[in-house]
Amino acid sequence: MGLSLRAREIITATGDLFLPRTCLVCGRSLLRKERHLCIWCREDLPRTWQWTLPRNAMADRFNALIQRNLSEYEPYSRAAALFFYQGGYRQIPQAVKYRHNRQAGQDFGRELGRLLAGSPLFADVDAVLPVPLHPLRRWRRGYNQAEIIARAVAAEMGVPCLNRILRRRRRTRTQTRLHGAEKAANVQGAFSARPLPARHILLIDDVFTTGATLAACHSALRKVTRARISAATLAFVGSV
Repeated sequence: MGLSLRAREIITATGDLFLPRTCLVCGRSLLRKERHLCIWCREDLPRTWQWTLPRNAMADRFNALIQRNLSEYEPYSRAAALFFYQGGYRQIPQAVKYRHNRQAGQDFGRELGRLLAGSPLFADVDAVLPVPLHPLRRWRRGYNQAEIIARAVAAEMGVPCLNRILRRRRRTRTQTRLHGAEKAANVQGAFSARPLPARHILLIDDVFTTGATLAACHSALRKVTRARISAATLAFVGSV
């Protein structure tokens, strides 16, 4: 049986005495009922609203990469992020990925999942797949941040999170220090996929930069399924 709301508040308040929680964006001390962001930074979260837009900047970039890898027509794929990767809000995915803040990944993943579940663009998603890490990198980090987000998204959408369908079959250089064509070349052919019974697959990652990693996952999946393949991330590097 889970803890009551009052019990959780007491635990949070006690923890704040010894290890004060701070806003991931501005660094202010958080009040008892605030989680990850202070009220001001929460209010200013730069939402993309892409889950309401059949065509948007992230989807256009994703589709442009997909079409380069295919010799035949591919239906326009949907894509959406929760917020823009800008200013102090860069700290949210960085905290999840590099500072072991799994709870932030879960909570923002749930927020993303609720929005996608309420969107007619994603209402028929029946499988959620996280972008996989190479086993060695996962072992060193201790977890896959995309999987943490994906599990939260899947729970809100009421569909399974399948973390064994996609596999990273070779270790690639980190994408952080690469640009444009270098990123695409780095992950080309890096993934393989197993068949799965699904009509609409949702790929999940933490940040959409060029889209090269998600496009490489799409390419691997397209070899084993004709399902619609969409993508979602916590953050999007770009503008409306």
